[in-house]
Amino acid sequence: MPNLIAHVVLLAWPLAIYAMFRLMSVERALIWSILGGYMLLPEATAINLPMIPALSKVTLPNVTAFVMIMLLLGKRIALLPESTLGRGLIGLFILSPIVTVLNNPEPIPFGTIWVGSLSIHDPGIDALSDIPGLRPYDAIAFVGNQLFLMLPLFMARQFLASAAALQELLKALVIAGLIYSIPMLYEVRFSPQLHTMVYGFFQHDFSQAMRGLGFRPFVFMPHGLWVAFFALMTFVAAVALARHAPAEDRPRRTLIAAYLGVVLLLCKTLGVIMMALALAPMVALLGTRMQLRIGAMVGAAAMLYPLMRGAGLVPVWQFHDIVAARNPERAQSFEFRLTNEELLLDRAAEKALFGWGSWGRNLLHDPMTGQVETIVDGHWIIVIGSHGWLGYIATFGLLCLPFLLLWWWSRKLPDAELSPWIGPLTLILAANMIDLLPNATLVPFTWLLAGALLGHAELLHRRVLELRAETLAWDTRSTRAGLLTAARPRPRPQAEPAARDGAPQSGPNHSHAGTRRQVLR
Repeated sequence: MPNLIAHVVLLAWPLAIYAMFRLMSVERALIWSILGGYMLLPEATAINLPMIPALSKVTLPNVTAFVMIMLLLGKRIALLPESTLGRGLIGLFILSPIVTVLNNPEPIPFGTIWVGSLSIHDPGIDALSDIPGLRPYDAIAFVGNQLFLMLPLFMARQFLASAAALQELLKALVIAGLIYSIPMLYEVRFSPQLHTMVYGFFQHDFSQAMRGLGFRPFVFMPHGLWVAFFALMTFVAAVALARHAPAEDRPRRTLIAAYLGVVLLLCKTLGVIMMALALAPMVALLGTRMQLRIGAMVGAAAMLYPLMRGAGLVPVWQFHDIVAARNPERAQSFEFRLTNEELLLDRAAEKALFGWGSWGRNLLHDPMTGQVETIVDGHWIIVIGSHGWLGYIATFGLLCLPFLLLWWWSRKLPDAELSPWIGPLTLILAANMIDLLPNATLVPFTWLLAGALLGHAELLHRRVLELRAETLAWDTRSTRAGLLTAARPRPRPQAEPAARDGAPQSGPNHSHAGTRRQVLR
């Protein structure tokens, strides 16, 4: 249970955000209000008010930053992107839960098994409470929750779209990584206990903190996997800043990147380490266009994988056999994950389009006791089970849209028009999408990053239109000038004055005149 400090810190965070917007630029204040809340606020702690979704570390910073921009700074925030596809995905993301609620009015009872028309009930079993059906009131809460989740994307699309703001994002990640490395190293050495020491409880299963002969840090995040991916983001950001740093500052920034790389290794998460080994050379060596191409391909692959997995087109069990031949222990863990995913996909198929909603209705339960019999890991399977395939397309489509738009519009611009920061940030977001397949690391900063890249893609689109207009205007002026030149009347040739006596004559007329005189003589 959260202690008093946990609630006080959560309630005090809006005051911290207020101070940020008073003392910082809107870009920096927006970044740190979201990123700082993700780093410092307690897990599993929320403020429950009537008629609105619970305000936790996921939603409270979003809402507070939105209010500060609207009221304190007096700026309006556009909620819909410029592209028609983006508007459709936003509408589907926010409004589809209404249909989900209307499609799930029935409760899920426990304690009775039906065999045809025969019911079997064991009064000796202490069954859990039935899962209630969803009510129209729940639709308001669901839509509000979806809207709260989207606020970072809306704000970042408008205020973090410029190249300078994208660089500010990378700098904030590096600074955050340096700050967070201190408690991370503490927990690597002494075990994850800061959340318990400060907020009064441990946020997860402590056995999952042990790796080998040591520990992996949790700090104030949901799990060590979240901390490891956070370390990956800070490391990639440090590599990007080191590459584009001035010559006199490059050694210092390279040392910072190396330090954050060591911290990443100490997180003891194999998947994240493998992603770091792939991303670091791309950020350090490849050009912006190639980084955008790779990001677009990775993002599209991450979005298509669950679709093909649900259709049975991915040979996951063949891959399992390959893993089993080399590492039976990891193969056993992988088999457990695959089995759970297939059970949950079968459950989701019963309400494929809009899902089962909340309250754990998407999970499999023991029909007698109500105990949960499945474990959910990947965010994609959570979304499909809760909001259906349409909810999945909306969520992952919004994450994938910036990749596709950046790649498409960058093709039509010269290299000088492309910011060097869009490539690294695109790769970070693409890595986050890949991490959403085995884990549920979709956090407010992910939406902030997606919104910033979406806004920058819209800036590139406007620049393409400007260049087209300039080219069209130049061609129009050139064509008009050519037509005017062709239509201008030519001056008549003037007759030459008569030659004086004794002056030599030239030309055919003069030659004939001379001949005529000679004949007359």
